[in-house]
Amino acid sequence: MTIFKEKVGEEYLTLAETKDVLADLERERAADEEREMRYELARAIEHVNRFAVLTPEESQEFVEELQELEKVDEATAYKIANTLPQDRDELRAIYAQERYSLSGDELDDVLDVVAKYA
Repeated sequence: MTIFKEKVGEEYLTLAETKDVLADLERERAADEEREMRYELARAIEHVNRFAVLTPEESQEFVEELQELEKVDEATAYKIANTLPQDRDELRAIYAQERYSLSGDELDDVLDVVAKYA
């Protein structure tokens, strides 16, 4: 017997989308006076409220535009959309664990897209 729960699915979300999901959950918990909000949930709500700067629609457009670039896959696009790197060093940190690195021009192309939304 194991204590781990089964993983039934995985979906990438931007901070803006997560903010909407957590806001719904917060309203649901507030309506039921007997259910208190767990510490982890309260911290997650605080985090997305502080760092989500785009609307869910803008963030989804951002991710789609990033995915149009050659070396930006889905997971990386969401990382970039959530962190909004401001320079090449911050962007290189996102690619640090990949098996490839981006050239200066490729980095600049990504940063140009980030600049539109930041």
